[in-house]
Amino acid sequence: MATLPSILGIEAACLSAWPAVGTVHDGAWIWRFAHGYSKRSNSFQSLDPEDDDEAERRIAYLAALSTRHGIEPVFRVTPLAGQRVLDVLDRDGWSAFDESRVLAMDLDGFDFAPTGDVRFFNPTDPRWYRAQSVLSQAAAKEVESLKVLLGLIAPEARGIVCYAPDGTPAAAALAVNAGGIGVFLNVVTDRTRRRQGYGAAVMRAALGWTVENGASSAAIQVTSQNDPAIRLYESLGFVEQYRYHYRRPA
Repeated sequence: MATLPSILGIEAACLSAWPAVGTVHDGAWIWRFAHGYSKRSNSFQSLDPEDDDEAERRIAYLAALSTRHGIEPVFRVTPLAGQRVLDVLDRDGWSAFDESRVLAMDLDGFDFAPTGDVRFFNPTDPRWYRAQSVLSQAAAKEVESLKVLLGLIAPEARGIVCYAPDGTPAAAALAVNAGGIGVFLNVVTDRTRRRQGYGAAVMRAALGWTVENGASSAAIQVTSQNDPAIRLYESLGFVEQYRYHYRRPA
Protein backbone atom coordinates (compact mmCIF):
# COMPACT_ATOMS: atom_id res chain seq x y z
CA MET A 1 0.00 0.00 0.00
CA ALA A 2 1.33 3.42 -0.96
CA THR A 3 2.69 5.62 1.82
CA LEU A 4 1.91 9.26 1.20
CA PRO A 5 3.05 12.32 3.15
CA SER A 6 0.84 13.87 5.81
CA ILE A 7 -0.95 17.14 5.18
CA LEU A 8 1.65 18.95 7.28
CA GLY A 9 4.43 17.19 5.37
CA ILE A 10 3.02 18.31 2.05
CA GLU A 11 2.38 21.85 3.26
CA ALA A 12 5.93 22.14 4.62
CA ALA A 13 7.38 20.82 1.36
CA CYS A 14 5.32 23.25 -0.71
CA LEU A 15 6.35 26.18 1.49
CA SER A 16 10.00 25.21 1.03
CA ALA A 17 9.61 24.66 -2.71
CA TRP A 18 7.97 28.03 -3.38
CA PRO A 19 9.62 30.71 -1.25
CA ALA A 20 8.59 34.20 -0.27
CA VAL A 21 10.58 37.41 -0.06
CA GLY A 22 9.50 37.97 3.53
CA THR A 23 7.94 35.80 6.24
CA VAL A 24 6.56 36.33 9.73
CA HIS A 25 5.94 33.48 12.18
CA ASP A 26 3.35 33.55 14.95
CA GLY A 27 3.37 30.17 16.66
CA ALA A 28 2.30 27.67 13.99
CA TRP A 29 0.99 30.50 11.81
CA ILE A 30 3.02 31.86 8.91
CA TRP A 31 2.59 35.06 6.90
CA ARG A 32 4.33 35.34 3.53
CA PHE A 33 5.03 38.24 1.17
CA ALA A 34 6.34 38.15 -2.40
CA HIS A 35 5.35 41.44 -4.01
CA GLY A 36 1.98 39.98 -5.02
CA TYR A 37 3.35 37.12 -7.17
CA SER A 38 1.03 34.12 -6.50
CA LYS A 39 -1.44 33.87 -3.64
CA ARG A 40 0.54 31.05 -2.02
CA SER A 41 3.43 33.45 -1.39
CA ASN A 42 1.20 36.37 -0.45
CA SER A 43 -1.11 34.99 2.21
CA PHE A 44 -1.10 33.65 5.75
CA GLN A 45 -2.18 30.33 7.21
CA SER A 46 -2.01 28.04 10.22
CA LEU A 47 -0.05 24.79 10.17
CA ASP A 48 -1.56 23.33 13.35
CA PRO A 49 -5.33 22.99 14.01
CA GLU A 50 -4.62 23.05 17.76
CA ASP A 51 -2.97 26.47 17.51
CA ASP A 52 -6.13 28.53 17.16
CA ASP A 53 -5.96 30.63 20.32
CA GLU A 54 -6.51 34.39 19.91
CA ALA A 55 -7.56 33.80 16.32
CA GLU A 56 -9.30 37.17 16.06
CA ARG A 57 -6.23 39.15 17.19
CA ARG A 58 -3.84 37.17 15.00
CA ILE A 59 -5.97 37.44 11.89
CA ALA A 60 -6.30 41.21 12.42
CA TYR A 61 -2.56 41.57 12.96
CA LEU A 62 -1.55 39.60 9.87
CA ALA A 63 -4.23 41.27 7.75
CA ALA A 64 -2.86 44.68 8.79
CA LEU A 65 0.65 43.48 7.96
CA SER A 66 -0.53 42.51 4.48
CA THR A 67 -2.13 45.89 3.92
CA ARG A 68 1.01 47.67 5.11
CA HIS A 69 3.02 45.77 2.48
CA GLY A 70 0.60 46.59 -0.31
CA ILE A 71 -0.99 43.16 -0.75
CA GLU A 72 -4.55 42.03 -0.20
CA PRO A 73 -5.14 40.32 3.18
CA VAL A 74 -5.70 36.66 2.30
CA PHE A 75 -6.03 33.66 4.61
CA ARG A 76 -5.18 30.28 3.06
CA VAL A 77 -7.58 27.76 4.57
CA THR A 78 -6.28 24.18 4.64
CA PRO A 79 -7.39 21.28 6.89
CA LEU A 80 -4.74 22.56 9.32
CA ALA A 81 -6.83 25.65 10.19
CA GLY A 82 -8.39 25.26 13.63
CA GLN A 83 -12.10 25.57 14.31
CA ARG A 84 -11.76 28.90 16.13
CA VAL A 85 -9.94 30.29 13.06
CA LEU A 86 -12.82 29.23 10.83
CA ASP A 87 -15.36 30.66 13.29
CA VAL A 88 -13.69 34.08 13.21
CA LEU A 89 -13.42 34.11 9.42
CA ASP A 90 -17.09 33.14 9.11
CA ARG A 91 -18.26 35.64 11.73
CA ASP A 92 -16.34 38.51 10.14
CA GLY A 93 -17.53 37.68 6.65
CA TRP A 94 -14.27 36.62 5.01
CA SER A 95 -15.44 35.23 1.66
CA ALA A 96 -14.07 32.04 0.10
CA PHE A 97 -12.53 31.96 -3.37
CA ASP A 98 -10.17 29.93 -5.58
CA GLU A 99 -10.42 26.37 -4.31
CA SER A 100 -7.51 24.07 -5.18
CA ARG A 101 -6.88 20.35 -4.87
CA VAL A 102 -3.66 18.88 -3.52
CA LEU A 103 -2.71 15.64 -5.23
CA ALA A 104 0.04 13.25 -4.16
CA MET A 105 1.60 9.99 -5.26
CA ASP A 106 4.07 7.39 -4.07
CA LEU A 107 7.15 7.27 -6.32
CA ASP A 108 8.52 3.94 -5.14
CA GLY A 109 9.18 1.69 -8.14
CA PHE A 110 8.02 4.17 -10.76
CA ASP A 111 10.06 4.70 -13.91
CA PHE A 112 9.43 8.02 -15.61
CA ALA A 113 11.84 8.06 -18.52
CA PRO A 114 11.72 11.35 -20.49
CA THR A 115 10.16 11.24 -23.94
CA GLY A 116 10.57 13.80 -26.72
CA ASP A 117 12.87 16.81 -26.69
CA VAL A 118 13.01 17.57 -22.98
CA ARG A 119 15.76 19.69 -21.42
CA PHE A 120 16.69 20.50 -17.83
CA PHE A 121 17.90 23.88 -16.55
CA ASN A 122 18.81 25.64 -13.35
CA PRO A 123 15.59 27.52 -12.46
CA THR A 124 17.41 30.87 -12.73
CA ASP A 125 18.56 30.05 -16.29
CA PRO A 126 16.84 32.48 -18.70
CA ARG A 127 16.20 29.58 -21.07
CA TRP A 128 13.77 28.18 -18.52
CA TYR A 129 12.06 31.18 -16.97
CA ARG A 130 11.69 32.96 -20.30
CA ALA A 131 10.12 29.87 -21.85
CA GLN A 132 7.81 29.48 -18.87
CA SER A 133 6.88 33.17 -18.95
CA VAL A 134 6.09 33.12 -22.68
CA LEU A 135 3.95 29.99 -22.31
CA SER A 136 2.04 31.49 -19.38
CA GLN A 137 1.82 34.90 -21.09
CA ALA A 138 3.25 36.62 -18.02
CA ALA A 139 3.59 40.39 -17.88
CA ALA A 140 7.05 41.95 -17.57
CA LYS A 141 6.48 42.81 -13.88
CA GLU A 142 5.51 39.19 -13.15
CA VAL A 143 8.67 37.93 -14.84
CA GLU A 144 10.84 40.16 -12.66
CA SER A 145 9.09 38.90 -9.51
CA LEU A 146 9.46 35.31 -10.73
CA LYS A 147 13.22 35.77 -11.22
CA VAL A 148 13.58 36.97 -7.62
CA LEU A 149 11.63 34.02 -6.20
CA LEU A 150 13.51 31.47 -8.29
CA GLY A 151 16.77 32.73 -6.83
CA LEU A 152 15.43 32.10 -3.32
CA ILE A 153 14.61 28.39 -3.77
CA ALA A 154 16.87 26.55 -1.33
CA PRO A 155 16.21 22.85 -2.13
CA GLU A 156 17.54 21.19 -5.28
CA ALA A 157 15.37 22.22 -8.23
CA ARG A 158 15.16 22.01 -12.00
CA GLY A 159 13.32 23.99 -14.62
CA ILE A 160 12.14 21.69 -17.39
CA VAL A 161 11.12 22.54 -20.95
CA CYS A 162 9.62 20.23 -23.55
CA TYR A 163 10.21 21.50 -27.10
CA ALA A 164 8.09 21.04 -30.22
CA PRO A 165 9.70 19.75 -33.45
CA ASP A 166 10.18 23.34 -34.66
CA GLY A 167 12.38 24.06 -31.60
CA THR A 168 9.92 26.29 -29.77
CA PRO A 169 8.89 25.61 -26.14
CA ALA A 170 5.66 23.59 -25.94
CA ALA A 171 5.45 22.96 -22.17
CA ALA A 172 7.38 23.80 -19.01
CA ALA A 173 7.43 22.87 -15.34
CA LEU A 174 9.45 23.49 -12.20
CA ALA A 175 10.45 20.47 -10.11
CA VAL A 176 11.74 20.83 -6.54
CA ASN A 177 12.97 18.04 -4.27
CA ALA A 178 11.81 19.35 -0.90
CA GLY A 179 13.01 16.93 1.77
CA GLY A 180 12.22 13.84 -0.27
CA ILE A 181 8.91 15.13 -1.60
CA GLY A 182 8.88 16.16 -5.24
CA VAL A 183 6.88 19.37 -5.63
CA PHE A 184 5.84 20.59 -9.09
CA LEU A 185 5.01 24.20 -9.88
CA ASN A 186 4.43 26.56 -12.80
CA VAL A 187 3.30 23.71 -15.05
CA VAL A 188 2.11 25.19 -18.33
CA THR A 189 1.50 24.07 -21.92
CA ASP A 190 1.31 26.21 -25.05
CA ARG A 191 -2.38 26.91 -25.58
CA THR A 192 -2.10 26.02 -29.27
CA ARG A 193 -0.45 22.67 -28.51
CA ARG A 194 -2.67 21.24 -25.79
CA ARG A 195 -3.82 17.60 -25.96
CA GLN A 196 -0.71 16.73 -27.97
CA GLY A 197 1.23 15.03 -25.16
CA TYR A 198 3.58 17.88 -24.28
CA GLY A 199 2.15 18.39 -20.79
CA ALA A 200 2.48 14.68 -20.05
CA ALA A 201 6.04 14.66 -21.41
CA VAL A 202 7.21 17.54 -19.22
CA MET A 203 5.54 16.03 -16.13
CA ARG A 204 7.04 12.59 -16.75
CA ALA A 205 10.45 14.24 -17.05
CA ALA A 206 9.84 16.19 -13.82
CA LEU A 207 8.79 13.04 -11.97
CA GLY A 208 11.78 11.16 -13.33
CA TRP A 209 14.17 13.86 -12.16
CA THR A 210 12.74 13.81 -8.63
CA VAL A 211 12.99 10.01 -8.46
CA GLU A 212 16.61 10.12 -9.63
CA ASN A 213 17.36 12.69 -6.95
CA GLY A 214 15.96 10.67 -4.08
CA ALA A 215 12.34 11.75 -3.74
CA SER A 216 10.02 9.01 -2.47
CA SER A 217 6.73 10.83 -3.03
CA ALA A 218 5.34 13.74 -5.03
CA ALA A 219 2.76 16.48 -4.56
CA ILE A 220 1.13 19.05 -6.79
CA GLN A 221 -1.50 21.74 -6.28
CA VAL A 222 -4.06 22.48 -9.00
CA THR A 223 -7.17 24.65 -9.11
CA SER A 224 -10.34 22.61 -8.79
CA GLN A 225 -11.71 24.03 -12.06
CA ASN A 226 -8.73 22.86 -14.11
CA ASP A 227 -10.21 19.53 -15.20
CA PRO A 228 -7.68 18.83 -18.02
CA ALA A 229 -4.73 19.21 -15.63
CA ILE A 230 -6.40 17.07 -12.97
CA ARG A 231 -7.03 14.32 -15.53
CA LEU A 232 -3.40 14.49 -16.63
CA TYR A 233 -2.04 14.24 -13.10
CA GLU A 234 -4.41 11.40 -12.20
CA SER A 235 -3.32 9.51 -15.33
CA LEU A 236 0.25 9.71 -14.03
CA GLY A 237 -0.74 8.24 -10.66
CA PHE A 238 -1.60 11.25 -8.49
CA VAL A 239 -4.56 10.97 -6.12
CA GLU A 240 -6.33 13.74 -4.23
CA GLN A 241 -5.28 14.18 -0.59
CA TYR A 242 -7.09 17.35 0.46
CA ARG A 243 -8.34 20.71 -0.72
CA TYR A 244 -7.73 24.28 0.30
CA HIS A 245 -9.18 27.68 -0.54
CA TYR A 246 -8.54 31.32 0.19
CA ARG A 247 -10.55 33.82 2.22
CA ARG A 248 -10.56 37.59 1.81
CA PRO A 249 -12.22 40.26 3.98
CA ALA A 250 -15.75 41.32 3.08
